[in-house]
Amino acid sequence: MKAKILDIHKTEKGTKELPVQFSEQIRWDLIQRAVISLQNERRQAYGVKHGAGLRQVSEVSRRRRDYKGTYGAGISRVPRKIMSRNGTRMNWVGAFAPGTVGGRRAHPPKTEKIWWKKINEKERLKAIRSAIAATASKEIITKRGHLIPSNYPFILDEKLEHLEKTKDVVQTLEKLGFNNELARIEDRKIRAGKGKSRGRKYIIRKGPLIVVSKPGKLLKSAINIAGVDVVDVRKLNAELLAPGGIPGRLTLWTTSAIETIKKENLFM
Repeated sequence: MKAKILDIHKTEKGTKELPVQFSEQIRWDLIQRAVISLQNERRQAYGVKHGAGLRQVSEVSRRRRDYKGTYGAGISRVPRKIMSRNGTRMNWVGAFAPGTVGGRRAHPPKTEKIWWKKINEKERLKAIRSAIAATASKEIITKRGHLIPSNYPFILDEKLEHLEKTKDVVQTLEKLGFNNELARIEDRKIRAGKGKSRGRKYIIRKGPLIVVSKPGKLLKSAINIAGVDVVDVRKLNAELLAPGGIPGRLTLWTTSAIETIKKENLFM
C-alpha cells in the first residue's frame, strides 16, 4: 500500500510504500483487550479505612439475668452501644452492624483487590499493529467521527517535527484540510456528575494523533491544542491509536516515523 507525501504547505512530494504493519488484519477484540489492560494498570487501589464503623463498644449480652442485656426487653438482637442508663434500664442505639447508623459496611471495597488484566505479549503487539492498520482506513476513521479531507490518508514531511510554535501547528493543520476537525474538537461538552468539581469539568474530544520519529520541538508546540496528541513512534500503544478501545483514530505520520517503523521492525 502506497501513500502520498505532503509537506506543511500541502504540496505533494511523491509517494511512499507503507510498512507491513499497515497491512495487519484489524482485530477489534484484541484492540479492546489491550486498551482495557492499559487502563486497569493505571487504576489506584482504594478501600475503606481499617476499622471504619467498628470504633465503638457494642457489648450487649443476650443471656438471661445478665446486666446490660437485652433479654426480655422486647427489642431486636442488634448490637448496641449504651448512651445513658437509669439503674438497669439502658438508653441505647444500634451500632456496629451494617444496618445501623455509623456501622460498618457489609462488603466494603478492599485495597487488596487485583485490578490489572493480563494480556499476552504477542496479542499486545498484534493489537498495536491492528490499530496502526485502522489508521489507514478512511471508512473506519470516518465511522469513528473524525472529519477528514478527501485526499486522506497521506504522510507528512518531517519538517512538521521542527515547528516551534503552537500557532504554526494550527495553521499547518488548517492548510492540510483539518479545519472541520479542529472545530469539532473545540465544541466542548460539560461533564455530567461530580467530575465537574474534580478538575475535569469539560469532555474534550479526541482529535488528530501526530506520530514523530523522536522527541523534539513538536512535542511542546502541539501540547496546547485540545484533543491533539504527539507521540514518539517507539512509545505507541493501543490506547493512543484507539481511544476507548475503538480503532480508527485520525493519525498523521511523518516520513521519518514511517522509516523508523520499517527500519527497526517495530511491534513485530
